[in-house]
Amino acid sequence: MSLTTLEFRRLLQRVADSWNAGDARRAAECFAEDVVYSEPPDTQLYRGRAELFRFFGGDEMPDPPMQMAWHNIVFDEDAQVGAGEYTFQAQHRYHGAVFVRVRGGLIANWREYQYRSDLDWHAFVGENVF
Repeated sequence: MSLTTLEFRRLLQRVADSWNAGDARRAAECFAEDVVYSEPPDTQLYRGRAELFRFFGGDEMPDPPMQMAWHNIVFDEDAQVGAGEYTFQAQHRYHGAVFVRVRGGLIANWREYQYRSDLDWHAFVGENVF
């Protein structure tokens, strides 16, 4: 199953909506069973959907709750590879970019690069939200 650009955007938005709602299971379901989720060089590395479910908060509502907003998303339908610029908050606030490979309609590889900031959420997110 190949995704269109619109379907890819919806998939990434489902991840963000799930994190924003504190629904770790729904977020994890966007990822392949054998997903590799990383933040190079050695900041984060999670393998498999079950590990991601626990990382996303498992059955407990994360404290503090997660927030995510997408700014720009691009997708190559032929290669099934895309990227997105985002703002994310949990323990800290981050602005970053993620590179995503899709397989079978699910995220098979997620590699993020982010910058931490102490700016207020609205000042950090800005006006350009997907």
